[in-house]
This record gives sequence, structure tokens and C-alpha cells, in this order.
Amino acid sequence: MHYALLTAAIVSEVIATLLLKLSDGLTKWWWAMVSVFCYSIAGLPLSLILKYMAVGVVYAIWAGVGIAHVCIASVVLWGQRFHAAALGGISQLVAGVLLITLKSGVTLQ
Repeated sequence: MHYALLTAAIVSEVIATLLLKLSDGLTKWWWAMVSVFCYSIAGLPLSLILKYMAVGVVYAIWAGVGIAHVCIASVVLWGQRFHAAALGGISQLVAGVLLITLKSGVTLQ
């Protein structure tokens, strides 16, 4: 249940971040407004998760998975390219999230 809520929060946050790109520096206000709405929606499940999971673990998962997904979406949606160092950095983020999560004693619920 907790990971389902965390997944919903991450998906909403990733969508909000991608919409910021579409807002073109907040000049296209409708995209910016939808982005703010999605960020607000992301906060709801996140606040519920923090009742049951450690904030450090939740934030590590939130940030690492969110960054990786935004990077992947940037490649798919806008043709952004990554060099080897960027891919290595994303791999380290994913490895770090896994390490923190596995060693924190958090169980899948």
C-alpha cells in the first residue's frame, strides 16, 4: 500500500516537472497551472506515506526514481541525448536508492 501511494506521488511529480518544460519558462501559463496542480496532488499521497515510512527513505526513493523518470521522458519526448557520464550518474542514483531502501529495513507493504 505504501509503495502504491509513493508511486502515485512520483508519477504526479514527474508529470508536473514535464509540464514545466511545456510552460516555456512560465510563459504558457496554462501548462504552469496544471503543473502546480500536479505538484499539489503529489503532496497528498506523500504526506500519507510519511506517517509510516522514514522521511529519508521516502525522499531517496522520490528523488532518485523521479530524476530517472524525468530523464527517460526527456529522451522520449524531446529527443534529449545523454553522454556516458550522465547515464553513469543516473545508474548511481538508482543504485543509491536501492541501497538506501534495502538497508533501511523497510518492507514492502
